This record gives sequence, C-alpha cells and structure tokens, in this order.
Amino acid sequence: MMEGNSTAGSFTPAQQFSVADLVVVVVYFSLNVAVGIWSSCRVNRNTVSGYFLAGRDMAWWPIGASLFASSEGSGLFIGLAGTGAAGGIAVTGFEWNATYALLALAWVFVPVYISSGIVTMPEYLQRRFGGERIRMYLSGLSLLLSIFTKISTDLYSGALFVQVCLGWDLYLSTVLMLVVTGLYTIVGGLVAVIYTDALQTLIMVLGAIALAVKAFNEIGGYPNLEEAYLKAVPSKIVPNTTCHLPRADAMHLFRDPVSGDLPWTGMTFGLSVMATWYWCTDQVIVQRSLSAKSLSHAKAGSILASYLKMLPLFVIIMPGMISRVLYPDAVACVDPEECARVCGATVGCSNIAYPKLVVELMPSGLRGLMIAVMMAALMSSLTSIFNSSSTLFTMDIWRKLRPGAGERELLLVGRVVTVVLVALSVVWIPILQSSSGGQLYIYIQAVTSYLAPPVTAVFVLAVFWPRANEQGAFWGLMAGLVLGLARMGLELVYPVPRCGVPDRRPWLLADIHYLHFAMLLCAATGAVVAGGSLLTPPLPPARLKNLTWWTLSRESPQPSVDGTSQEPPDGECPPFWARICGINAVVLMCINIFCYAYFA
Repeated sequence: MMEGNSTAGSFTPAQQFSVADLVVVVVYFSLNVAVGIWSSCRVNRNTVSGYFLAGRDMAWWPIGASLFASSEGSGLFIGLAGTGAAGGIAVTGFEWNATYALLALAWVFVPVYISSGIVTMPEYLQRRFGGERIRMYLSGLSLLLSIFTKISTDLYSGALFVQVCLGWDLYLSTVLMLVVTGLYTIVGGLVAVIYTDALQTLIMVLGAIALAVKAFNEIGGYPNLEEAYLKAVPSKIVPNTTCHLPRADAMHLFRDPVSGDLPWTGMTFGLSVMATWYWCTDQVIVQRSLSAKSLSHAKAGSILASYLKMLPLFVIIMPGMISRVLYPDAVACVDPEECARVCGATVGCSNIAYPKLVVELMPSGLRGLMIAVMMAALMSSLTSIFNSSSTLFTMDIWRKLRPGAGERELLLVGRVVTVVLVALSVVWIPILQSSSGGQLYIYIQAVTSYLAPPVTAVFVLAVFWPRANEQGAFWGLMAGLVLGLARMGLELVYPVPRCGVPDRRPWLLADIHYLHFAMLLCAATGAVVAGGSLLTPPLPPARLKNLTWWTLSRESPQPSVDGTSQEPPDGECPPFWARICGINAVVLMCINIFCYAYFA
C-alpha cells in the first residue's frame, strides 16, 4: 500500500493478516460494545454520583482490574518491553513500587477523600485550603500532563503497533487510531469504562502470558535468558563505541547510584514521589477507588491491582528482552541510518520490541486477538483521558472565565477542547519519537518527574500537616512549576546525545538523573509550602474538619455528590473482611520484598 514510503518500506509484515485475525478483531470489538451497553444500563446515569462515581456501588474485582488496566495502556506494553530490550529488568521497579502507593491510597488517602465528600482532586485542595487559584492551576497542569505523557504516548504506541503489524505509515496509522477512537467514544459512551476495563484486563493478561510462554520456549527457557541477552548485538554497529553492547547489569534491579541508567537511590526515593502522585492524587486512578461500595472494597481493589502489577516483569519486560535476542538487528539497532530504515526514528528502535514479537511468534487468530487488545487498551485509555480532560477544562476553567455559560455552550466547549487536545498531541509526536534515546517509557517518566513532584508535596502536606495553608501551598506549586519547566526546557534544547556523539549537556542534565531531580523538586516545594504557611496565619480548626488525616470524624455521614447526605461507603464493613484485607496487604508486601531481593 505504501511501499514507496521510506519509513514503511522495510515494514512489510512478515505474516500477512489472515482471515482468522480479522474475524477475531471484529468479534472482540462487538463484545466490547456489548459489555459497554449492558453495564451502562445497570447504573442510573442521570444523577451526578451515578455518572461520575458509578453510583458508589462497585465491587472490589472490577475496581482492581480497572486500576490495573488504566495504568497499563498500550503505551506501557510498548514502553516497558522497549526499555527492557534496551536496558534489562531495572525498569520493573516502576511497576513494583506501585504496591506501596496503592496500599497508601486505600488505607490513608481514600478515607480522607471520602470523608471530605469530593468528586475531583482539585476540588479536594479547594476545600482543604480555600481559594480558587490552586484548583485552576491543578486543572491546567493535569491538561498539560495529559497532552505530554498520556495522549501523545498512547497515540504513538498504538500507531507504532499498526505500523509494525500492517506496514502502514506512522502518521496514517495515527489518524486511523483517532477516527476509530472517536467512533468508539460516541457509540460506547463512557459510563462503561470500568466493566470494559475488566474485560480487557482479563484478555491482556491471558494474551501476554501466552506470548511470554511462547517467547521463553524460543530461547529455551528462563535459565538461558541472561546469557542470550548479553550476546544480543546488532550486526551494524557504530565503530569505537560501546552502545551496541547490552548492559552488563541487565539482570539487576538495583544499579549504581552514580553511573547507573536507573540508579537505585532514584528508583527507591524519587520514584516513590512520582508513584504517590500517580496512584494517590491522579483523577483517573482515585475516581476508580472512590466508586467502591465500602472501604473494604476499595482496599481489596488496591490489593488485586498490586498483585497484577507484579506480572509485567515476566509477561512484558522479559519478553521485550527476548525480542532483542531473537531480532537484534531490528530491536537493538544503533546505526542512525539503519534505525531510520527499520522504524523511522534515528535514535533507536527498542520501542518495536513487543509488536515485533506479536507479529512473528503468535499464530494467526491469536495475533488478531493481541492486536485487538492493544487497540482496545489504547482506546479505553484515550476515551477516559479525553473525557476527564474536557470535563476538567469545561468545569474548572471555562466556567470560571464565563460564569454565565449555558448548557449548550459548555457541551460545545467540551467537544472543541477534545479536538484541540488531539491536534496538539499529534504535533507533539515527532518530538516524542526522538527524545530519551527513543525509549517511550523513560520519556513518560522523565516528563512526569519535572511536573508531578510539587503536586505530591502539596497533597501529602495537605493530608498530614493541618498547619499548611493556601498561601504556602500556592507559592510552593508555583516555585515547583518554575523549576520543573526550566529542567524540561533544557531537556528539549539539549537532547540525549546519539551513539558515538560526546555528551556536551550542562551538568544539571548530565549529572542529575531525572529521578534524583524528582526528589529534590519535591523537597524544594515542601520547603516553600512550609515556609509560606508558617509566615501566614493558620486556618481556623473548624475549617479542617474531615479534611486531614488527624481531623477525620470516624462516624459522620458524608454529603454525596448530589448534595443529599448518605451513609459513608464504609457502611460498617464486617471486621472479618477488614482483617482479611489487612492480612492480604502484609502477604503482598512480603512477596514484593522477596521479589525485590531476588532480582536486586
């Protein structure tokens, strides 16, 4: 179809898409729409609570599955496998660190959010501190983060998948993804997101396990992985350099704090700052937990999601490494011309590791299923991001600018915002393709580490330190934003040098790893918040009731979203189940610590 195109020329798929594949894709999507329609008929969507929080009546298993599916979009499949192919297993830390953040979410943050009776995260800060400006700022920041880290990466990874599987041009694939997603949003509606997520999680995990088993068979099992990986070198190399060689510490989670690509200090402390932002203060995630019928269900959902988060090392990252072993010339290319021929990016092609495995190893039929899952993962994450972003803009920003806006105007603005977000994200894709040495996952984490730590600092102080007030929090956020944007700007001006090019970046970039920067940024913001709060008068104690960890009232009914008072979701959950959740959490932490120690 596009054989003449330079980027697509080499990409004739090895196995043509068969009829079986096509049938599977069609059946899968019809099933998805059916689940969507069934679940949206179950809940009364005409109340605000029914629409935004699924009637606060979700059981633990769809919540856990949805938490997992929301965080494992197609970007993660491609990103984790790609970083695994490029640098080994250290990237697993990003997944396993989530365990502690998820437990903190269910045991610490959700009780505070529930007792304060809120729907969105900016709304919590507004109730806790008063004033409008923090709420406006947070909404704006969430929009920025959606464009830079969520929409553009998902679009890029979905398009890359289409490109590897069908051999189409990257931009054509992107436009195709957008059209289909738009149709999906209109037909499927968004109430259905949690149940369709549960369906996708099931298929994603089963498909990924099947592919992992097949990949391990190809190299003769786990014992051969390390040896084979260390020999996986491309045939075309850049002379007098070492960047074609796999890392010697590929099979270690903890790496040198100074010279490591993912230093253990950053992966322990800096990552915790980012995980707290993502799992405990991000709208998409917290909304899932707030929809639980009781606190025990929220806790059990967190535990299920944490168990699922233990899987990616074995079903995504190691298969990514195997992909490098099987196809070193494509996945591990370092020569810029060769890379441009293979995947259209001169900095490296590690991102194609996972799609390459799917196309080469899966039998027809199953291949169609994996592609359908990737597309569906992409669409579910895109639809929910589009929905939450346009809601944030219309409700938190537009209504402040135009208080008299009518219903039709708000709906129109919401649709226009979605179109603008899409346009910006498409424009951002070429920048994304060439940054962070072509590793998608590292790019996502790096951008997050410049913008998210100030938010973590403010939320943690808001929940645990009653003395924190509006002036401190606002100026802390501003200081953090300036520092973060300065670093992000430097990254854009001085990208990571290519193989064989000397590193001439300023020391702020070359010597301070982005995970260490996240720690410093969070600490700096915390210091400004503390200073600003101590220099200005405190909030009256009456204002803090139900809004911090120390001022929770353990028994009061909380106002629901639609203004009527309702029993707290904790509905006196039986102590037996509370105990089961507690025991499970301890078991989970033991497994997590054992895995860390084993692979350290």
